Amino acid sequence: MAGANGSASKSKLLIANRGEITRRVIRSAKALGIPTVAVFTEPDALSLHVKDGDEAVCLGSSPKEYTNAQKLLEVAKTTKCNAVHPGYGFLSESAEFVDMCEEAGIAFLGPKSDTMRLFSRKHDARAFAENAKVPILAGSSLLSSVEEAQAQADKVGYPVLLKATGGGGGIGIYICHSKDDLVKNFETAGRQGKANFGDAGVFVEKYVQRARHIEVQMFGDGQGNMVTFVERECSIQRRHQKIVEETPSPYVDRMGSELRQELAAAANRLGAAAQYRSAGTVEFLVDDDTAKFYFLEVNTRLQVEHGITEMVNRVDLVAWQLKLQCPGFKADSLVDFKPSHKGHAIEVRINAEDPFRDFAPSAGTLGLVEWPECSSETGVRVDSWIERGTTISPHYDSLLAKLMVFAPDRAAATNKMSAALAETKVMGVPSNKDYLACVMADPRFAAGETTTSFLKDLDFSPHGIEVIDPGMNTTVQDWPGRTKLWHIGVPPSGPMDSLAFRLANALVGNDTDAAGLEITLSGPTLCFHTDLIVAITGAAFEATLDGSPIPLWQSFKAPKGSQLAIGKVKGEAGCRGYVAVGGGVDVPLYLGSRSTFPGGKLGGLQGRALRKGDLVPLPLKIPTGIMEGVTVPADWKPTYSGGEGVWEVQALPGPNAEPDYFTPEDISTFYSSTYKVHYNSNRLGIRLQGPRPKFARPDGGEGGSHPSNVHDHVYAIGTINFTGDMPVALMFDGPSLGGFVCPATITSSDLWKMGQCRAGDGIRFKPTKLGDAYSKCLKMDHMVELLKLEAFGKVKSGKTLEQQLKALTSKLVAPDMPETSAVLERISSSESHPGAIYRLAGDRYVQVEYGPMELDLNLRVRIYELEKHLKQQGVEGLVETSPGVRSCMIE
Repeated sequence: MAGANGSASKSKLLIANRGEITRRVIRSAKALGIPTVAVFTEPDALSLHVKDGDEAVCLGSSPKEYTNAQKLLEVAKTTKCNAVHPGYGFLSESAEFVDMCEEAGIAFLGPKSDTMRLFSRKHDARAFAENAKVPILAGSSLLSSVEEAQAQADKVGYPVLLKATGGGGGIGIYICHSKDDLVKNFETAGRQGKANFGDAGVFVEKYVQRARHIEVQMFGDGQGNMVTFVERECSIQRRHQKIVEETPSPYVDRMGSELRQELAAAANRLGAAAQYRSAGTVEFLVDDDTAKFYFLEVNTRLQVEHGITEMVNRVDLVAWQLKLQCPGFKADSLVDFKPSHKGHAIEVRINAEDPFRDFAPSAGTLGLVEWPECSSETGVRVDSWIERGTTISPHYDSLLAKLMVFAPDRAAATNKMSAALAETKVMGVPSNKDYLACVMADPRFAAGETTTSFLKDLDFSPHGIEVIDPGMNTTVQDWPGRTKLWHIGVPPSGPMDSLAFRLANALVGNDTDAAGLEITLSGPTLCFHTDLIVAITGAAFEATLDGSPIPLWQSFKAPKGSQLAIGKVKGEAGCRGYVAVGGGVDVPLYLGSRSTFPGGKLGGLQGRALRKGDLVPLPLKIPTGIMEGVTVPADWKPTYSGGEGVWEVQALPGPNAEPDYFTPEDISTFYSSTYKVHYNSNRLGIRLQGPRPKFARPDGGEGGSHPSNVHDHVYAIGTINFTGDMPVALMFDGPSLGGFVCPATITSSDLWKMGQCRAGDGIRFKPTKLGDAYSKCLKMDHMVELLKLEAFGKVKSGKTLEQQLKALTSKLVAPDMPETSAVLERISSSESHPGAIYRLAGDRYVQVEYGPMELDLNLRVRIYELEKHLKQQGVEGLVETSPGVRSCMIE
């Protein structure tokens, strides 16, 4: 395939990097028809850059292999690459790597090694810049002692910058306002320079207090011919790390064309004097008060922020690099190229770091990644390496994406960036996205007042709930959890006490599916970083807001900065509580739900319980008009048993009751006995201790040797599963498939009681009818709906909630239902049919069994056809079908 001004068939490119810059280089290489080889370490095996390369080679298990020059060179030779693009970081500014490549006959796409050595040592670069008539700040040569540093600092005048000569990216740089600062940081700067860059040399330089960081992108052909582009301003930095860049500079725009021309001319002189090759950037410090500029350093590589220069100048700098040095290509002459810029571009760096925790790096799995529409028409560009499900490793730089926008002018570009950030969703690990949005919204940014001290006065408050203390076990849950996934073994999760959870959401006006917090036995301490309406329901937990007691089952206002402390459950009744906030908790949806499933390490906040220091995210828009002080009527509050009391739990027969599996005496004993909750109970199941059944069968046939065994069994949520002689109430994180009998299933309206019982509690099951279970569920739905209306002040005047509920429930008419029996229907076998049994499994499930309890694939085919038929019919109310071998559970 022929490339522009050359033959791609003669080139093959190795990108000695990872992540977004590798993808960026591959994009330009593909446009030129150049085959590419991506490299990766095992932590990066599923990264998008691995998929993008024509070939991909694993460097090994160590995260450090991207800096293994010898191994990278071996990969280049093995894959027959004749060019290497280093990206940025890692070996991109290693003169030794350049020499190794060129000795092997492989083109290194970047400056010559001598150029790198010249500019890598800052004190040498200062001297070279001075000879090229580029202004430099007052400073010293390399310092041999702290005493010499003090003398030079006195000469230059405080404040000064103490700099490691081999430093970069803010490493080894310290602002010193006094002699004490200088003495304290001298050894540290040298040590950091040695550790990170192999050079312990340090020097001092005058520190400009009101400064701007302005840089000029240059490109050279290695023969002294240079092109410089309109400047970029990168003044907004955190710890000398850029987070916002724009071009052209608003400051230079304001100062006029003379300053722009002087900056470009200085960069051009410097590049020409060094006979610079490929892309590079000359960085300047500009005094905001005097408009004088001074040389800082040269980045001898493609800069992270090169994309915005491409946008305003309509060029592809990576393609320029490829065409300049890749075999088979001939670069366009730089002599006649006259750059011209148009419009304004802004870039922000979205990093996996937590602004709330002093920008600590974040690691984990991304639950949601969404970008605004990107195209030349929309003027939005995203260079990234992430997608939903990407695992962010702690081993590498925190950069997730570069979000760039282009518009006709700066004001329009700022508005576009704000809109683009609002559309961007990067959820699952903390990021600085909201912090960047705060920068864009700051009036100083709109005014172009973007000095290097900009962030010191940024008024940023995290949009979430800070976890001061997580309590014993606090998780994010929503209702009804993950639905329609039981057939593949994914449990619904969700609240163990759905009634208390739903009422809490209703108190704060939330939609039914809003996420909240579930707490167990001992609650968390939370700090609210925005005004919220909050409600706590469930067991009688101790709760205070800024030290003052607050009532449960009632909404209250939590002002910004307030702390909610939830202690232990008072007494012995109940074990779980729920915290709902207006608007809900905004963790990403995972398989359709925000609920935490710790066993699968999915959903919620990183698939786990909350930890100290977590920030629980909230939606950007909190609903307004929610009333505080809304209370659940006394008659609606559930009664929690415990201690000496006994929980009375309604259940329906089946699917495996008498006479097939249990004796009538077994069933009578089941409903008349008091079972004790075993200490080994959790969200998977509530183990119960009580009388052993006698069973109606001597064994389980093909299902197993014990009479509790069955061949295959898809379980209903809330079913009572006899694993041998011990019953277990299967709960919301429990298994979907097993091989044990279930004589009864707890009704949906009473299952919440199992979520509140604790070890030692008494449980007594009470038989009920299908119609009664149906009516009770509808009544609970009406309670939730009415309470939500009350939260917005929309309940009909003149009637209490209790009166309105009574009016609604009096009109309830249950539909025609079959007789409440464990076996709803039997079909005898015949020559054309294996026979079937339709079993009741609670008020939400029916189990269908075909043929005898034998392993017969013909029966499995029949189950498949049943599922297929039901799907085609579009049966109203059908949630899903979950197949076994000869059985199918229909919800």
